[in-house]
Amino acid sequence: MPLVWQEARITAAVPETPRVRRLTLAVGWGKPFRAGQHVDVRLTAPDGYQAQRSYSIASSPTRPETIDLLIERLADGEVSGFFADVAEPGDVIELRGPIGGAFVWDPAEGGPLLLVGGGSGVVPLLSMLRHRAEGAPDVPALLLTSARTPDDVIAREELMRRDAEEPNFQLRLVLTRVPGGRRIDADTVRAALAALGTPAHTFVCGSNPFVSAASDLLVEAGLPARTIRTERFGG
Repeated sequence: MPLVWQEARITAAVPETPRVRRLTLAVGWGKPFRAGQHVDVRLTAPDGYQAQRSYSIASSPTRPETIDLLIERLADGEVSGFFADVAEPGDVIELRGPIGGAFVWDPAEGGPLLLVGGGSGVVPLLSMLRHRAEGAPDVPALLLTSARTPDDVIAREELMRRDAEEPNFQLRLVLTRVPGGRRIDADTVRAALAALGTPAHTFVCGSNPFVSAASDLLVEAGLPARTIRTERFGG
C-alpha cells in the first residue's frame, strides 16, 4: 500500500548542537514505527515549488504519537535551512512514513548490538538505543560514533549518562577535529569488538564515504558481511 502525505504539527523546536536542531512532531499515522526507520518531509512554497528530504527518526517507537527529528543545517540546504531558521512550534508540515524495513532493530532480535555512526548518522541508532533501554536493557550494546568536536556530538549528555548508568551499554567516542583527533580506524574497531564481543547485529549509518570505510574495517576485523546493515546519506 503506497504511503500518503499527511500533515504533522511541530510541537517543539530546540537546539541539539550548534549545527543540529531537534524538532518534535505530532503525527497521526495510526501505526507504530520501528527503530531505525525514517520519514520523508515535503515543503511547499507559495508559488508551488516543492522540496523533499528524508530524515531518520530519533525517538523510541514506544511513543508513536510523536516523533523526534534531529536535522543538521547544511550549507545552501533548502529544507534544513527552513527547519534551522524558520520552523516554530505550531507550524504544520507534510510528511509520509514510516519508511524502511531493512535498517531496523527490535528488542526481540536481541544482541549483542554494535552501532557505528558518523556525525548525524547517529540519529537512527539513537532510536535503537532508546528502544533497547526501554524494552531490552539486558542486551549488550556498544555505540562507536564519530564527530568533529565534543560540541558536535548529538545527544552527548544522554549518551554519557547511559554509558555511566547502564551496565550493558558502552560508548566509544572518536573526535576528528580536536588536537590529536582521529577517525574511526582499525584500532578503534578492534577495541570496540574486544569490549563488546562478537555482535549478532551491526548497524552502520553516516555519509557514503563513512559507511564504506567503516563497513570495510568491520569486515577486515572478521565480522561476516551478512550481519552488517548500512544506511547512507548524502552524495
